[in-house]
Amino acid sequence: MFKTLRHMPLVASLVLTAGLPVAALAWDDLEDAARGQQVFFNAWGGSEPINDYLLWAADEIADRYDIVLEHVKVGDTGDVVSRVLAERAAGRDEGGSVDLVWINGENFRAMKEQDLLYGPWTDRLPHYELLDFDNKPTLTMDFSTPVDNMEAPWGMAQLTFMYDSARVDTLPDSMAELLTFAQENPGRVTYPALPSFYGTTFVKQAMLELTDDPSVFYESANAVEDPAAELAPLWDFLDELHAVAWQQGRAFPQDAPQMKQMLNDGEILLSLSFNPNDASNAILTGELPDTVRTYVHSGGTIGNTHFLAIPYNASAPEAAMVVANFLMSPEAQARKADIEIWGDPTVLAIDQLSRDEQQLFDDIERGPAGLSDEALEAVLLEPHATWVPLLEDEWQRRYAR
Repeated sequence: MFKTLRHMPLVASLVLTAGLPVAALAWDDLEDAARGQQVFFNAWGGSEPINDYLLWAADEIADRYDIVLEHVKVGDTGDVVSRVLAERAAGRDEGGSVDLVWINGENFRAMKEQDLLYGPWTDRLPHYELLDFDNKPTLTMDFSTPVDNMEAPWGMAQLTFMYDSARVDTLPDSMAELLTFAQENPGRVTYPALPSFYGTTFVKQAMLELTDDPSVFYESANAVEDPAAELAPLWDFLDELHAVAWQQGRAFPQDAPQMKQMLNDGEILLSLSFNPNDASNAILTGELPDTVRTYVHSGGTIGNTHFLAIPYNASAPEAAMVVANFLMSPEAQARKADIEIWGDPTVLAIDQLSRDEQQLFDDIERGPAGLSDEALEAVLLEPHATWVPLLEDEWQRRYAR
């Protein structure tokens, strides 16, 4: 937890909003209503740089808005969705335990389809108009699910591979070449076990690359005549890969941080991340040697946006909106994009910012393992979220030990 609650919770909010729904409040009035509230922000807690960034944000939010931000560290966002669903089943339609959640993909789709989300609300945020809608289509489509102003864009992501240039000379430029690379380097290639987000992303990347018609994966799997036939090339590929993979495919890393450590130890030759700046940040923090570099497939790698959502029964929706608006601000986004802090790419349209705000981003160094904007231009959109449970369930059936 960031800090103890120092203010009178909800009293100011109840006085100011009496007889007036939150949706009808002007933004200044909403900020006034939010003062003294406490926001329980459920977000992944597995990264010290991210946790430190949220500590900074909590201090800023307390000083500026008199809001207490509590980071509830979670390992799996699906558990948060289950908790909100359980609260609804118990009749807890107000005063819920989650005020804000870091979310995207199948978890967002599940909450949206089950009416577990507050909103629409994001177009009310003053910083919403600064988002880069022209160049980032995933700001409004989350795994082929329309966002509909039910979640606020927070950061960008793209599947990126890491390697140690002191050990690797020739890089695989596709999943087919990665298989050849693994065959030439037996026991030195792997990926995280599903349902790890990183493992699922790796498998989705292979799924999109190995099919003759990737457009089928942008349709709902429920509308496809024979989903199993569409996935057959993927399983053939993984069978071949596992035969020469680390531990012969009988075991897999738990997540990307474990892979990063294995890369550092020289146990594997390739690691992966969903943040193009992750390697540069890890070099600066001493987690990886300064010979580590990154690459993406020339045909593109999967990219998406991660978001902030408010559950339908949040105790402090006003304060949650204020927090989300601050986290989308140029100041907060620039700090988040700094590789010495986190290195998470921004959702903002830099050319729409003031000169001083643009300078915040101009001052950020790309880092020793950073890729050019041109290298990251080839982005593959996430497949429809309905393919994820099919992939994860079948992967578990075939490969889990």
